[in-house]
Amino acid sequence: MKKILMLHGINHDMFGKRDPVQYGTVTLDEINEKMTALAKELGVEVEFFHSNHEGEMVERIHRAFQEEKDAVIINAGAWTHYSYGLRDALAILTVPIIEIHMSNIHAREPFRHHSVFAEIAKGQICGFGVDSYLLGLRAAIASIAD
Repeated sequence: MKKILMLHGINHDMFGKRDPVQYGTVTLDEINEKMTALAKELGVEVEFFHSNHEGEMVERIHRAFQEEKDAVIINAGAWTHYSYGLRDALAILTVPIIEIHMSNIHAREPFRHHSVFAEIAKGQICGFGVDSYLLGLRAAIASIAD
């Protein structure tokens, strides 16, 4: 069974409470439940990891390399726009990396338009709310098959 790692970044534990205009009212647990249901339907396994601490996220990415995950999906939140440490950790991976965002980062504040991960990601999905996660899972599976 293919194994995919879903990385949730900074402030994602506040989904459902923070800025419902941008992020809706779905919680992180509900997102994980929806992804788990789709993963089961598609015959893959998804492991979830969330942290508000950049170093912990880097350590989890390092473990993903050692565990030989088949793909990584990441919504790094604000780290997307400036964390070269996360970018360098992700660059160690030899599997497809799918970058996702609930909001359309290109239609928001100018600092959000740039992703330091874009060059190493297989692709980017943004602006579809919780469906960005489900589309990201489908994209990860398709990338593994390629």
